[in-house]
Amino acid sequence: MDSPPAFLDVTRSYGARRWTGPAPETERLGAAIAQATGQPEIVGRILARLGVAPGEAAGFLAPSLRELMPDPSRLRDMDRASERLLAAVRREERIAIFADYDVDGGASAALLLTWLRALGRTATLYVPDRIEEGYGPNVPAMRSLGAGHDLIVCVDCGTLSHEPIAAAGCDVIVLDHHLGGETLPPALAVVNPNRQDEDGALGHLCAAGVTFLFLVAVNRLMRREGGEGPDLLGLLDLVALATVADVAPLLGLNRAFVRQGLTVMRARGRPGIAALAAAAGMAGAPDAFALGFLLGPRINAGGRIGAADLGARLLATDDPDEAAALAQKLDRLNAERREIEAGVLAAAEAQAEARGGAALVWAAGEGWHPGVVGIVAARLKEKFSRPAVVIGFDGADGKGSGRSVAGADLGAAVARLAREGLIARGGGHRMAAGISLARESLEPAMTRLAELLAAAGADSSTTASLALDGVIGPGGATVELAERIAAAGPFGAGAPAPRLAMARSRIVRTRRVGENHLALTLADEAGARAEAIAFRAFAGELGPRLLARRDAPVHVAGRLERDEWAGRLRAKLHVEDAADAS
Repeated sequence: MDSPPAFLDVTRSYGARRWTGPAPETERLGAAIAQATGQPEIVGRILARLGVAPGEAAGFLAPSLRELMPDPSRLRDMDRASERLLAAVRREERIAIFADYDVDGGASAALLLTWLRALGRTATLYVPDRIEEGYGPNVPAMRSLGAGHDLIVCVDCGTLSHEPIAAAGCDVIVLDHHLGGETLPPALAVVNPNRQDEDGALGHLCAAGVTFLFLVAVNRLMRREGGEGPDLLGLLDLVALATVADVAPLLGLNRAFVRQGLTVMRARGRPGIAALAAAAGMAGAPDAFALGFLLGPRINAGGRIGAADLGARLLATDDPDEAAALAQKLDRLNAERREIEAGVLAAAEAQAEARGGAALVWAAGEGWHPGVVGIVAARLKEKFSRPAVVIGFDGADGKGSGRSVAGADLGAAVARLAREGLIARGGGHRMAAGISLARESLEPAMTRLAELLAAAGADSSTTASLALDGVIGPGGATVELAERIAAAGPFGAGAPAPRLAMARSRIVRTRRVGENHLALTLADEAGARAEAIAFRAFAGELGPRLLARRDAPVHVAGRLERDEWAGRLRAKLHVEDAADAS
């Protein structure tokens, strides 16, 4: 079948991408949605692309968390787990929380710690060191925690930790979302929507989402017995942060979690998030972009190159002074992380370019910091539009991380490598996975992984593309349109942000911002103007080519967003790509 014509005839943009426009069916449904809701047609088209039917559009734009919340008991072991935690609280048992070192693990731990504190209880927090202990429960840590506690709750980890959980010697509850194996560990309860005996309906939740449902179940038990549990809606800022940072699809319940969580976050009532927002220079209202690119990386910095528990402690504290100190430390660590990342990324990109096309992009190097390989893998995935794995070696042993593209289940492929004995250990979920392997296994493991991903739909021959939802002119780039587009969000994994083209405009003003960014003023033939900015434009060809195109017609494409500066509201196009226009 012939592919549809390139949008605006752009077959190769400055970013070496082919532009694609909305399908005819999307345009038809978009017009119907616009007519039914009174929304601009371009917003109707965005909703249609997200799979919203005309009759569902009004509810989609104003999602009700109450209506979307499932019965927590639909998840296996949920009732057993909630009854056990409530019993531990009432008997004043000693509780430990074993958390992963990323945002999702830290937020999940903070959910439990905050909930327990509201009941006058405390718990021991344990976060393993990424380099010394690696991901998930290990035998020495679990044995030590079990000797001093009556209950251990593992969050964002534990589903594959058979031996460590057996070594605990006390009751263990697992709250996780990573892909389960054929057998479960010997825990009292394993609450995980991605167990093999689950139906997968809630498989899109991150661990913080699972933990929130767990607390809903415990609060429900308390109400049934005539009591009242701590407020849970005020905890949704943590769930939102984890959902976005863990790249969980922003659909259904996740979307409602994030929308409500952003509302909670705007009040800046959580000291840790407020302090981190200040350290990151986040002046405006939080949005999904801020969670994923400003707050998330800073929280992760502790687990990547600093003390592993810093992020969880920041999110859980109710002390503003402690929060400010932790936030400043994480901000400094994040700056260090960026420097380390830049060196690894340059080397990894060179390897990937030299290796050529395959369904998998991969790179490996001696001494590459385990804390940045996941970020570098994400950068390679973005650049090459294929799944990517990056591995750092310390002698004969390698630890790596991978990121995938839509349609290619990386977690399942890595789990199969482990079953086939090509790697020592590995697992994850559809979009991300971790790998441990011996140096001699590197080439055969990556070759096999490429085969599995090719069979799963990853394609090395596909030209990179940019999907656009429509065209606006400089005069149409209004604050009202930006706000109506934002109301269709939040956008992220599973719900890509809308991209619009501003066609045949002229660049009438340019201003370099910092080392890598370019601010633009665009105008049409009637004199209407719009402001735009191209972030990191000079890290590639986009910046130089836009400068060379000044006063000549150009197509630009990107995200139209509401911008607030010095008390003034305006719409601004965040340029991601451009192409010559005739």
